[in-house]
Amino acid sequence: MEHLGRAERALLLLDAGVDQLGGEWCPEVITGLVAAGRVSEARIDESAGRVLSVLFRLGLFENPYVDEERAVATVGRADFAAAGAAAQRRSMTLLRDDAGILPLASGIRLYVEGVDPQVAARYATVAARPQDADAALVRIAAPYEPRERLPEALFHQGRLDLPEPEREHLCALAAALPTVIDVFVERPPVIPELAESGAALLADFGADDAAVLDVVFGHARPEGRLPVELPRSMAAVEAHPEDLPGGTPDPVFPLGHAAEARDWRPRPAR
Repeated sequence: MEHLGRAERALLLLDAGVDQLGGEWCPEVITGLVAAGRVSEARIDESAGRVLSVLFRLGLFENPYVDEERAVATVGRADFAAAGAAAQRRSMTLLRDDAGILPLASGIRLYVEGVDPQVAARYATVAARPQDADAALVRIAAPYEPRERLPEALFHQGRLDLPEPEREHLCALAAALPTVIDVFVERPPVIPELAESGAALLADFGADDAAVLDVVFGHARPEGRLPVELPRSMAAVEAHPEDLPGGTPDPVFPLGHAAEARDWRPRPAR
């Protein structure tokens, strides 16, 4: 729809049954369509009625306020927090561990990047330099391009491949010592180099350091599967239909992938 103006795009959305537009503040586009006779007031009333009916069913007009005592007793409840922590660990996905390096042995000398050293110290002796370590654990986020303009500034978007300096650094680290890389798959990253160079590769979908380290050291078992495909290149991404969840040529990891987590239990210190 890039060849159409804002009014034409909005008209198509209304014709398709859209009732509410998010991420934009341009009411003049809709009022302009009405003033020009291209959209009837009845059509806008129809959308308003559908949106308001949901709010009425939720009771927001009768009582829009929370029960403060109930909120204090509910938010942050210990059993809720425990369920969330368990979900973080179970959802982690083992993408590759061909060498069988995982779980790591407790107490090893571990070099970390993107991990709180104080949390890592509960599991291993944290080394300040790679050359002083037996293994490395690195946590990275899926790549994105920061944007300054709203609404793009609120969302991660743009290229999915790692910038060259970060890619070269991670590959050099993986060549220097056994390296476990954990990727936050907020978006489907293009990481063929990491899949080939790292000793082991994990994916998380929003986990704290303790959850990741529990999995890496065998205190929790990764049970997740990829909900997206990890493409091999940006060219494959750009050539692929936007409405399909998978099917790029020769993906690094297909939709639903998970490597088998064999004998996943803590290993004693060496």
